Amino acid sequence: LTLHSSKNKNLSQTEKDLRAQLTDQVKILDSQVEVKQQQLSDLSEFLRRRGDIEAEYARALDKLTERFTHKTKKKEQWGQSVCQVWSVLLTQTRLESREHAALGDTCCNTLTQRLAHSTEDTHRLHKRSKEIGIQMQDELLKVTTELQTALKTYNQYHTDCLIAEGKLKDAERLEERHTGKVTELGPGQLVGQKRSSVKKMEKLIEKRFGRVQETQLKCTKARNDYLLNLAAANAAMNKYYLQDVSTLIDCCDLGFHLSVERVMKCYLASRWRIQKTEETGLKQLEAAVTSLDQSGDRDALLQQHDSAFCLPFRFNYHPHEGDQVCEVSAESQVRYELETRFQQLQSRLATVTLETEEISKTLKATLAALLETMCDSECNPSPDVCSSLTHDPPVGASVPKLTLAKRRANQQDTETYYFTKVKEFLTSNSLASKLQAKHDLLHDAIQKAEAVDSDPSRTQCARSVRVRKSRPVSQFCHTLFTSDILSYIQSSGQQIPVVVESCIRFINLHGLHHEGIFRVPGSQREVNLIRDAFERGEDPLSEGECDLDSVAGVLKLYFRGLEPPLFPYDSYSDLLECVQIDDDTEKAAKIKTIVSTFPRPLVIVMRYLFAFLNHVSQYSDENMMQPYNLAVCFGPSLLRGLNSDDAVARQPQVNDLVKTMIIQHDAIFLGQSELPGPVYEKHMTLEQEYCEPITEEGDGEAEPLPSEDEWEAVAMFDYVARSPAELSFRQGDLLLLHSKASCDWWRGEVGGVKGLIPHKYINVLEGSERGKRDEGGGGGSTGNLTAEDPNSESTTRMRVNSDSASLPGRQKGSEGSPGRKPQTSPAARHLPV
Repeated sequence: LTLHSSKNKNLSQTEKDLRAQLTDQVKILDSQVEVKQQQLSDLSEFLRRRGDIEAEYARALDKLTERFTHKTKKKEQWGQSVCQVWSVLLTQTRLESREHAALGDTCCNTLTQRLAHSTEDTHRLHKRSKEIGIQMQDELLKVTTELQTALKTYNQYHTDCLIAEGKLKDAERLEERHTGKVTELGPGQLVGQKRSSVKKMEKLIEKRFGRVQETQLKCTKARNDYLLNLAAANAAMNKYYLQDVSTLIDCCDLGFHLSVERVMKCYLASRWRIQKTEETGLKQLEAAVTSLDQSGDRDALLQQHDSAFCLPFRFNYHPHEGDQVCEVSAESQVRYELETRFQQLQSRLATVTLETEEISKTLKATLAALLETMCDSECNPSPDVCSSLTHDPPVGASVPKLTLAKRRANQQDTETYYFTKVKEFLTSNSLASKLQAKHDLLHDAIQKAEAVDSDPSRTQCARSVRVRKSRPVSQFCHTLFTSDILSYIQSSGQQIPVVVESCIRFINLHGLHHEGIFRVPGSQREVNLIRDAFERGEDPLSEGECDLDSVAGVLKLYFRGLEPPLFPYDSYSDLLECVQIDDDTEKAAKIKTIVSTFPRPLVIVMRYLFAFLNHVSQYSDENMMQPYNLAVCFGPSLLRGLNSDDAVARQPQVNDLVKTMIIQHDAIFLGQSELPGPVYEKHMTLEQEYCEPITEEGDGEAEPLPSEDEWEAVAMFDYVARSPAELSFRQGDLLLLHSKASCDWWRGEVGGVKGLIPHKYINVLEGSERGKRDEGGGGGSTGNLTAEDPNSESTTRMRVNSDSASLPGRQKGSEGSPGRKPQTSPAARHLPV
C-alpha cells in the first residue's frame, strides 16, 4: 500500500509539473507577442519621426532652391556654363527635395499604416493561436487524467486479485489441516460427517478458485486499459512537444516577418535612390532585412527557452506490487475482445489518416492564399511604390479606403478559415497518433498470442468451457417498456431492471470501442425482436450474437418509453436552473442536492446508468462518443417536462445538464457504502448465473438435483400465490420441500399446506434433508447428495438459476437458487429490504 501510494504521488507530481510547464509555455508565448508588438511600435515611431525629419529637410531644400532660382534668373548674363551648372545643381536639388518629400510621406503614412495593421494582425493571430494551444493543452491534461484513472482502476483490481489468491491459499491450508485430522479418525467413526466436511471444503476451494479466476480476468482487462492509456499518453506527449508546439509558434508568427520585410524593403528602395553614397551601409541593411527567417527565429526561441519547450520524460509503466506482466496480454479470455478492438482501431485509424491528409492539403492551399493576400501590392506597399511618388503626388498613388477595407475583410475571413483548418489538423493528427500507439501495441500483443497458439510444442490443456445460458421466463407479469419504472422495481424486486442490466453488460463486453454507439440507429426489426423477448421475460442478449447498434437502440427505447420519465416531472425546472451555474463544482453540488430527494430505487438506477455512460465516454477516441454526444442521445429520453411546447427551446439546457451528470457522476451520486445497491463495474465478466454446467475433460457427472428426500428451505422474499396450486409465504418462513416439479418450481408445504413453491424465492439450507434432520447427523443414510463421490463436485460447475440475478440484494456466487448452498445460516444472512 505504501508503494501504491508513492506511485500515485509520483504520477500526481508529474502531472503538476506538466501543468506548470504548460503554463510557462503560455506565458512565454504571451511575452513573445508583447515583444513583437513593442518592436512594431518602436519601428513605427522611428519611421514617423524619420518622416518628419525628411519632410522638414525637403521643405528646407525647396526653399533653398526657390531662393537661388530667382537669383539665377536675374543673372542670366553670367555665362551659359555657370548658368548650366546652377541649373543642373538647382534641378538636382529640386529632385532631391521631391525624393525626400516622397520618403517622408511614405514613412509617415504608408509604412506606419502598414505597421499598425501588422500590430493588429499580430495580436489577433496570437489570440487565436493561444485558444488552439490552450485547447491542445487541455486535451493533453485529459489524456494524463485518463492515464491516472486507468492506473487507479488497475491497482484496485490487482489488489482484489491478491486478496482472492490469499484467501484461496488459506482455504487450501485449511483443507490440508482438516485432511490430517480426518485421517486420525478410525474407519468406522462418523462416515457421514467426514464426507460432508470433505465436500464442504471442496466447495469452499472451488468457490475461491472461481473468485481468483474472475479477479485475474478483471485485473488483466484493467492492466490492458492502463497500458493502452499509457501508450496514448506518451504518443500525445510526443506529438504535442515535437510537432504541435512548432505549429502553434508558426501560427503566432504568421505574416509578422513578411510584413516587416515588405515595410523595410520599401524604406530601403527610397533611401537607395536618395543616398547613393551610402550604398555600402544600405546593402548591409538590405542584407539584414533579406535575412529575415521565420523558421530560424522559431528555432532560436525554442533553444532559448529549452526548459519550457523540451520534451518531458516518458510515462513509465508502474506495475502494482508483485505484478510481473508489463505488456498487453492477449490471453484466451480477452483474445476475442482485443481482436475486435484491433479491427475497429484499424478501421478508425485509416479513416482518421485519410481525413488528416485531406485537411493537410486544404491547409497548404489556404496558407498560400493567405500569404498571397498579405503580400498584395494594394494592401501592402512594395519597394517600387515609392518610385511613383517622385513624379506624382503622394495622394494619387494611395488605394481608396473602401477597396482597402474590403481587402482587409477578405483577409480576415481567410485567416478565420485557416485557423479552423489548423485546429482540425492538429486535433486529427493528435488523434491519429494516439490511435496508432494503441494499434501498434494491440498488433504486437495479438501477434505474440498467435505465435504462442501456433507453436506445435505447446501442449493444449483441457479447459472448462462456459456456455451462455438464456434467462428463464420471468414469473413477474409486468411490462418492461412504456411503464412506471418505480412501480416495476417495487413489484418485481429488480433493483436494476433486467433490460437495463443486460443491455449495459452486453455493450460493456462487446461495444465500448464500437464507433457511433448510441448515435448510429440499429435495425428496427431486431430492436422489436429484442424488446418482445424482454417483455416475455427472456434475455435475448445472453448468446452475445445481437447487433450492437440494435442493443443500444433497445436501451434508449426503454428509457424513452418510461412514463413518467426516469427524472421526475417536478424536478424538471429545478434541474435546468442548475445549468446556469458556471462553476462545475457548485453545479454538481446543486444537482446532487436535487437528486438526493428522488426515491432511492430511482437514484440507484441513475447511478448505474451514468457510471456506464461515463465509461463509454472514456473511449471517445475510438467510439467518437464524447459526453456531449451521449447527452444528445439520452437527454430527451431521461428528462422531459409536462409542457412539450418548450422542449425544443430547452433541449440545449437538457443536453448540458446530462453532459454534466455524465462527467461529474462520482460527485453527484452516493457510493455503495452510503447508498447500498448495485453499482456499475468497468471490467465486467460473464457471471456464473449465465453458465450451463460443463464438465472438464475426464471429469465425472454433475451433481444431480434431489428427487426423493425432503429438504428444508428458508423464504428469502415475500410471495403471494396467484393460483390455488401455489403457496403463499413471507420472508423468513421455514419451508419443507418434497421434490422438484420443474426447473422453476418445487413441490412442498408451508404450515402443513401442500402446493407449489417458486424456487427463486427460497434458499435451500445445507444438510437439510429430512432423513439427516431426523437422525441428528448420525452415520445413517444422508440422501443422494451426501452419498455421492465427493470428488465429482470439484470438477463440475453447478447450474444456477439465472433469475437470481434480477432479484434485489443478490450477491455474486451466493443466494437466490436451491442449487447453490449459502455460506451462512439464514439468521446471520443480510436479507434485502
